[in-house]
Amino acid sequence: MIKDEDFTRWSAWLKSSGIVKNDLTPSKYYTNKFNDLAASAPTPSTAKIVMTAKISLRNVTKQFTVRPGKGGRAGATGKPGAKEPTTLTAISSLSLDVRDGEFLTLVGPSGSGKTTLLDLLAGLSTPTSGEVLVDGQPVTGPGKDRAVVFQQYALFPWRTASANVSIGLEGKGTDGRKLNRRERAAKAREYLKLVGLAGFEDRFPHELSGGMKQRVAIARSLAYEPDVLLMDEPFAALDAQTREQLQDELLRIWRATGKTIVFITHGIDEAVYLGQRVAVLSARPGQLKQIVDVDIPDRDGEDDIRSHPAFVEQRHKVWTLLHDEVRLAQDAGHRKILPDGTAPDEVPGTTLERSAA
Repeated sequence: MIKDEDFTRWSAWLKSSGIVKNDLTPSKYYTNKFNDLAASAPTPSTAKIVMTAKISLRNVTKQFTVRPGKGGRAGATGKPGAKEPTTLTAISSLSLDVRDGEFLTLVGPSGSGKTTLLDLLAGLSTPTSGEVLVDGQPVTGPGKDRAVVFQQYALFPWRTASANVSIGLEGKGTDGRKLNRRERAAKAREYLKLVGLAGFEDRFPHELSGGMKQRVAIARSLAYEPDVLLMDEPFAALDAQTREQLQDELLRIWRATGKTIVFITHGIDEAVYLGQRVAVLSARPGQLKQIVDVDIPDRDGEDDIRSHPAFVEQRHKVWTLLHDEVRLAQDAGHRKILPDGTAPDEVPGTTLERSAA
């Protein structure tokens, strides 16, 4: 089953980026939640800003108008029986630089603004104040220089793996040229091979395992060759063994392509295993608490680095930083906020685990 929230975000981003021009129908999952935002985004400034990083967030604050809870339930603020909409600050005065070609992982308690931050980077949302820059230029909407991989696969069930990958190639490229069907199929095969799915080009989503579906989603995001890959807990729904396999695959792809990757996760092990640096967010309102540099020798060796003393040390450092923030989030009843200002029915807070979540 496709998760409506992720499918909607991805579909709107795909159309708003100009990758496809027409509505993605027929599909009962498709809505236009973000199209108005993307269509009304201001034209990017032509003034060139001195570039110091691939991605820069400068004093970014993001606020939402939160709807009251229904039937006396607590709304996103955790206050039951609220009758009037309230303003909620998801991110406050956050500044962060991501280097060109870096693999940055991002961790924080539930409700700390991780997904909100990714939506800002993707251009699916705009900051209340502050600036989000890519290559020194303000982000004013979705663009082909950034690709998003969500927790759920958001694959079109009536398309084969190859056709799902090639959908991002159906519009004009950055050079203004449109690929023909044969060229699109060849490029789809190339990226399916890159993610380890050679020979599965003609399979439909219902014929693929969860891990294989996520590989297709990654191939789809890579196929039109963006500079930046934004990943929102992409392996969270997978079993532990498949998750570890895809972690290794993602590292291999990152080394082969040199993409800049921002990867959101709840798993401390996953954050330390994948990231060159781990950015730790505070409880809401999300602020940058600390960045941990992950320095583990022999990363490319044959032994599993998870048992390396340096890995254990870095994992403990991140766990210690998160411990108090998770407690604060649980005590405050913080919940994840959706882009429309609502909170899904989930248990407040998050479970802090040393192993990958």
